[in-house]
Amino acid sequence: MTHPLPEPARPSPAGRRTIPIRAAAPGETPATCPYCGVGCGVLIEHDGTRITGVRGDPAHPANFGRLCTKGSTLHLTAGHDTRLLYPEYRARRGEARTRMGWDAAIDVAAQRFADVIAEHGPDAVAFYISGQLLTEDYYVFNKAMKGLIGSNNVDTNSRLCMSSAVAAYKATLGADAPPCCYEDFDHADTILIAGANPAWAHPVAFRRIEEARARRPGMKIVVVDPRRTDTAAMADLHLAILPGTDVWLFDAMLHVLLRDGLADEAWIAAHTEGFEALRAHVHGVSPAVAAAVCGVAAEDIVTAARWWGEAPAALSLWCQGLNQSTHGTHNGAALIALSLATGKIGRPGCGPFSLTGQPNAMGGREVGGLANLLPAHRDLANPAHRAEVARLWGVDSVPSEPGLTAVELFRAAREGRVKAIWIACTNPAQSMPEQALVHEALAACDFVVLQEAFAGTETAAFADLVLPAAAWGEKEGTVTNSERRISRVRAAVPAPGEARADWRIVCDFARALAPRIGKPQAAAMFAYASAQAIFAEHVASTAGRDLDITGLDYSLLEGEGPQQWPFPAGAAVDGADAAARARLYADGRFATPNGRARFVVPARALTAEKTGVRYPLALTSGRLRDQWHGMSRSGKVARLYGHADEARIELHPQELARRGLVDGDLVKVSSRHGELVLRVAAASALRHGMAFVGMHWGRRALNSAGINLLFGGACDPLSKQPELKHAAVRIEPVELPNRMLVVRAERPGRTAAEEAALLSPWLERFAYASLALAGRDTPAVVMRVAHDRPIPAGWLAELDALLGLEGDGVLSYADPARGISKRALIEDGRLVGLRLTGETAAAGWLSEAVVERRDAAALRPWLLAPLATPPTGDAGRGRVVCNCLNVSEADITAAIAAGAGVRDFDALQARLRCGTSCGSCVPEIRRMLAEGS
Repeated sequence: MTHPLPEPARPSPAGRRTIPIRAAAPGETPATCPYCGVGCGVLIEHDGTRITGVRGDPAHPANFGRLCTKGSTLHLTAGHDTRLLYPEYRARRGEARTRMGWDAAIDVAAQRFADVIAEHGPDAVAFYISGQLLTEDYYVFNKAMKGLIGSNNVDTNSRLCMSSAVAAYKATLGADAPPCCYEDFDHADTILIAGANPAWAHPVAFRRIEEARARRPGMKIVVVDPRRTDTAAMADLHLAILPGTDVWLFDAMLHVLLRDGLADEAWIAAHTEGFEALRAHVHGVSPAVAAAVCGVAAEDIVTAARWWGEAPAALSLWCQGLNQSTHGTHNGAALIALSLATGKIGRPGCGPFSLTGQPNAMGGREVGGLANLLPAHRDLANPAHRAEVARLWGVDSVPSEPGLTAVELFRAAREGRVKAIWIACTNPAQSMPEQALVHEALAACDFVVLQEAFAGTETAAFADLVLPAAAWGEKEGTVTNSERRISRVRAAVPAPGEARADWRIVCDFARALAPRIGKPQAAAMFAYASAQAIFAEHVASTAGRDLDITGLDYSLLEGEGPQQWPFPAGAAVDGADAAARARLYADGRFATPNGRARFVVPARALTAEKTGVRYPLALTSGRLRDQWHGMSRSGKVARLYGHADEARIELHPQELARRGLVDGDLVKVSSRHGELVLRVAAASALRHGMAFVGMHWGRRALNSAGINLLFGGACDPLSKQPELKHAAVRIEPVELPNRMLVVRAERPGRTAAEEAALLSPWLERFAYASLALAGRDTPAVVMRVAHDRPIPAGWLAELDALLGLEGDGVLSYADPARGISKRALIEDGRLVGLRLTGETAAAGWLSEAVVERRDAAALRPWLLAPLATPPTGDAGRGRVVCNCLNVSEADITAAIAAGAGVRDFDALQARLRCGTSCGSCVPEIRRMLAEGS
């Protein structure tokens, strides 16, 4: 169910938002959203056994009741279809896994790990975990590897998104501690957004920026992005730099600040070190020099620098566009330097603000859940810190050598150095770069454990042991969002089947492993009765650290709501204490040994791969508005495909014309690392010479491993984060004349997501195939196929049987000589199933007819005819722009074209209501209005 958009709380005269009284009603459980790092509060509606709805929590200070398209449909992901329900095991590769009990599963895991450790040592095993785990889950994983097993081989998918930001903060400010808060949007006079598209990736935070700008129209927004995203479209200045040139841009901006006397030399002298080296470094990087490298106008660089320097309050935001680079750490450090050089940090509206990608990447970093970290922001390289952790855990020592980071880990598995790997709550067989290598690594590894909530992920195919985990709505613990705010997460309903909490699975394994590796006394390290006991130990570990939270416990978080760290013992939840927590470093003292922030001289490298004659296009990837990661959760919701229903490679229209291509053609995309077939789409938002593909599509949605097949494993030497934002590619037309479309509406006893899971193995049979859901209240599965040979009749018979396209209700047509075969299924007078093979002219309107369960009587004479347009004259609705209220692009375009007072945003909203619920579509609607005026 959907809920109207709540009126957001407004800033008080002091600038802090007033928080309404917690509004949970009977049958509602407060929790947080499991998607991005904004950390929105949600109220889960349920009957004690089943989740029935969700709404934004008006009392949560991250969102004040707002949710984006993904968050507002969370309840639609909570069904038990596609869930893992029982442990499964196979003793030998090539066999099918079979169900086993939990005790036997834990024993198998413990014995297999113990055998590897005994023969090859502790560094021959590894954990690869996730920023979607709760903090308590993260803590015990980290403790099990570093404290029990005695290796630092525990890394996380946060390595793919946040490790460069971590390294940049530590290099400059001394600690992995974002110094800003969301309230700073209300006070900033200039906001510089670099390498981020919060309009799509952090929609609720972006709504707050839009609101702040509406109240203060003089605010300047600068967006640095090679693409003209919806975020860039609302900017006062868009710097569409070439990929990999961010450091040159920031150096040139600093050059202008110094040249024009806009740097705060006194503040620099009082609170920083290393500036003279950076001053010399940027001396020769004039706007003209940087413009030639970055591909933007020199005067625009000057304008951006002056807006920053002259603004009383200036705030920078960044995300994966800077982080996912071979010099991601220096990208962040160069951006942070703009705040330090002007003294704009620690004050309202000021500072460098890294937007966290995942819901609990921050919590994982707090407990040291990376291969080079220790709990509570301790450094692995520091002997005193290692000794502190050893005492805390009651072990003799913590290993000193850094563990294998994500890319290193899978390379080591392929080489045979890692023999057993435990993967939890992540999907490396879709999300990692070097996909061919990752698949080889998982196949070569002697023992692969997958701890996961959802069945059928790409990684599940490689798992020897599968352990079912609890999911959103079923878990207890805490998470920390981008602004250092810790929230309680509560379980609303029991986990289905035999699924268990992640922390419990790890603790059961650790207790079983301890005696098998000669450490029976260590089993007591994992004798936690609840997630609360784990949190208490984590809290104790932070005493005296920069993130001291010794004043927090579950009862305070439940009674007083989410709190920002640091929150030491004796701290108050409001007043001066809360105001001081909102922003760090207000006193000019930083978390470095001498209290001074450090300037870093950044490398001037560009991208790891260079474009050229063979690979002339610069490919980048990123998030789509309505999907999340590998889509194991969001991919269950049919309406979330309304905005993008197929993986497409986007190019500028002139790039398509130059290659003789038109929108919708199929092309082969090749890089130095692999190739795949995708459909092209024209996108004027892209620079010439660039291409873009959404990151989400993997082997469950395509007949290939997805876009990461094209990206190499080159990493930042400091953060070890891979360059997932750039690959050099080429595209070539591909001739696949044999087309097929399959559409099947959801039927009793089988959801559309389950239907898709049955069809997914079929994708690899074809030269091109894609799989998606469609519809809203009556979901359907859609499979599009293009093949280099006629599709065998035997395959068609199998498909028809699988999808129930048989029986008295089926209309059929066949022309074997031309390779044409069609079927249409009518039930209760409605079109509910369709297969078009060999001729698919009517694919568009017939697909909509199935999805909308249209009355088949008027359509019946035309269902199997080769008509590109419907006989009724209805042009179809096409792509959905406003998912909440089901308003399509065609609806909006028609309203704009008709005029009649809908040429401005407010009038259009009044007429169609689009953008009046979650607001995620507002930037696109404004762009459509601007283009149509």
